[in-house]
Amino acid sequence: MNIENTKAQMRKGILEYCILSVLAKNDAYVAEILETLKDAKLLVVEGTIYPLLTRLKNGKLLEYRWEESTGGPPRKYYKLTNKGQLFLNELGSTWQDLQFAVNTITTNKTDNNE
Repeated sequence: MNIENTKAQMRKGILEYCILSVLAKNDAYVAEILETLKDAKLLVVEGTIYPLLTRLKNGKLLEYRWEESTGGPPRKYYKLTNKGQLFLNELGSTWQDLQFAVNTITTNKTDNNE
């Protein structure tokens, strides 16, 4: 079994939640989203993020607007919709439940295992 593949699958599983969380704080364009993820040590390439943003937009969880840039071409800024905020809230609740379950399983030791 390939550990790198398993680690990549784990990251992919939480990427949607992380992107929506980034956009809940501020509207952002792709480079800003990628930089925020990178700063958190969640490395993602552009080829991964664009299809995900498109899927989230098609699901009406995100919308975008174009803004002129002083240093190049116009930028597409993504924004969370009301539906996206509700979706993010639900993911947040699920994340809390998963975190608790995983922490319970991976850290608690019972007397039977000693």
